[in-house]
Parts: sequence; C-alpha cells; structure tokens
Amino acid sequence: MLSLTFRFGAPADAPFLADLVRRAYRGEEGWTTEAAMLNDERIDTKTVLAKMQDPMTRVLVATDEQGKIVGCCEIMHKPENNIAYFGMFAVEPKLQAGRVGRQLLSHAEKMVVEVWNIHLMEMVVIAQREELIGWYIRRGYTDTKEQRPFPFDKLINGVALRDDLYFTVLVKTV
Repeated sequence: MLSLTFRFGAPADAPFLADLVRRAYRGEEGWTTEAAMLNDERIDTKTVLAKMQDPMTRVLVATDEQGKIVGCCEIMHKPENNIAYFGMFAVEPKLQAGRVGRQLLSHAEKMVVEVWNIHLMEMVVIAQREELIGWYIRRGYTDTKEQRPFPFDKLINGVALRDDLYFTVLVKTV
C-alpha cells in the first residue's frame, strides 16, 4: 500500500488535476472509466480552478512518496442543509485497486469534520455504475434511492453515448 500525503490543491495543480480526472473517467484504463457511457472531457482546467477559488469548496490532493499527485477529490460545504458534498474523485488509473482511493476517501471524510464540523457526506454517482456504487456501499455509504437528473446539457466538448443516465444519491454519517 502506498504511503500517501494529503494537501489542498494549488492553482498550479489545476491542469494536472483536470487531466487526471479525464484519464480516470474517460480513459481506457482503470475500473472507474465511463468511456462506454460518455464521450466528453468530464472537466476542464477552468472548472478545477473555479472549485479551488470557491470558499465553500476544498480540493484535496493525494501525493506519493516522491510528491507525485496520484489522486484528488473535492469536498464542498452545503450550508443550506449542513452536509458535505464529495466529488471530482479520481485516482491515477494504473494505481486503481491499490487502496489509494480508500485512503483518499477516508481522508476527505475526516476533513469535512475538521474543517466544517459536518458529519454527513453526500455524493451522486451515475446509477448505471453498479460496481462503483457497490464500492461506496462497502465503504459505509447508503444508497438513498433518490434520483437526480444527469446534466446532459453540461457535457464538455462531447456527447452522452446513452440517453438513460441519471444519478443516485449516496450518503454516509462520518
């Protein structure tokens, strides 16, 4: 298991983080790819920078022993219902299934308590990603069965390859 160090992302990280997220979700490697469902860029550098500049959001970065970025995620404080949102979760495709994601998710859960004293984490996952949903359930998340629409109109330079996509909401008390 890799020994990871965690830090908040810096603006200089944004291009690499956007690329990492794209490779993790739209690339051909790794078990998190959604390339069979979506043919778009997933995220761009401008969006990553906007997340970093949002006072309600923190972008977390995981680095290996050499300081190389191997994973990232965002946590967002949603004060209207006092929950934390978890998203933009990506692990270097060659390192997936190597416990990097588990460590990063666990660190994010600790951070929402430390930074905002929030004890409920929420995320949305494409409902058709049953294997990924199962992974989160094994980490203690509950599928609420709440459905949210997929933002087909917000795809970045691409298209959906299926028209039946929607999100399911997962939650965990942390």
